[in-house]
Amino acid sequence: MSSNLHPMLNVAIKAARAAGAIINRAALDVESVRISQKQINDFVTEVDHASEQAIIETLLTAYPGHGILAEESGNQHGAKDSEFIWVIDPLDGTTNFIHGFPVYCVSIALMVRGKVEQAVIYDPTRNDLFTATKGRGAYLNERRIRVSKRTQLKESLLSTGFPFRPGDNFKTYLHIMSDVMQRTAGLRRPGAAALDLAYVAAGFTEGFFETGLSIWDVAAGSLLVTEAGGLVGNFTGEADFLEQRECLAATPRIYGQLVPILTKYSKFASAGDKASVRQAVQAHDDVPAAAEDAAADGPAAPETDRSEESPRAPF
Repeated sequence: MSSNLHPMLNVAIKAARAAGAIINRAALDVESVRISQKQINDFVTEVDHASEQAIIETLLTAYPGHGILAEESGNQHGAKDSEFIWVIDPLDGTTNFIHGFPVYCVSIALMVRGKVEQAVIYDPTRNDLFTATKGRGAYLNERRIRVSKRTQLKESLLSTGFPFRPGDNFKTYLHIMSDVMQRTAGLRRPGAAALDLAYVAAGFTEGFFETGLSIWDVAAGSLLVTEAGGLVGNFTGEADFLEQRECLAATPRIYGQLVPILTKYSKFASAGDKASVRQAVQAHDDVPAAAEDAAADGPAAPETDRSEESPRAPF
């Protein structure tokens, strides 16, 4: 830890590394980790709880008057009326972790009077430490980072998260992906939103978007992005997004190109935009049914002599 860092950021780094050590030890024998299910496709492990406890103990030992908002324990710990609130995701990417897929991280942010002022995202598998203090820039392993310099969406690599919870609108999300994918160089789904945001800040990707996120998923990453010169908001481009459950982050030029594409999919979209999306989804659903009806009504295709067909490829 550097003596040049803000004292509160140094404590957050200490907490993140303590959690990372717990995660790395558990990853050596991940099949023995006890897993429970909060809801369908939403898992929590004993590692989440142990990691969260280590973070909370480290933070409250240094700052007993601060509040805590954590994914697993909520606001059970810390002061209830403090202007200083630590927002914690002890293991973002739990599903990846329990499968041994090495894309997950620890996310810690400090909010002061509702604004994120300190941020740490720690990737224990790579020992990558992303940090930011408001007004002091963003860093990866003590090296200053900036968002990508690419300015055209067609050259950009974006990351996202797929819907996986009961009630998520899968059909609408397929339309979002279709709208975005055909305009970009690629779309990725790594599976840890906090790390996705850190990667935008570091310039590894040009943008990120996802719905259904909680404040602990995005608080730390949002400061990294803005301190690295990027923009963060909801799908309509509004900056007050932390608790709105939709997030768009990108370089300024790419952000400006993504907002017009994603606006109609926002829960804050106009009634006209929402209606057009519903119509598009309905029209898409009707196409296969119409094609099947036409096939049923039309003449049967002549049978072919399969003995003359070329042999099937072995894949």
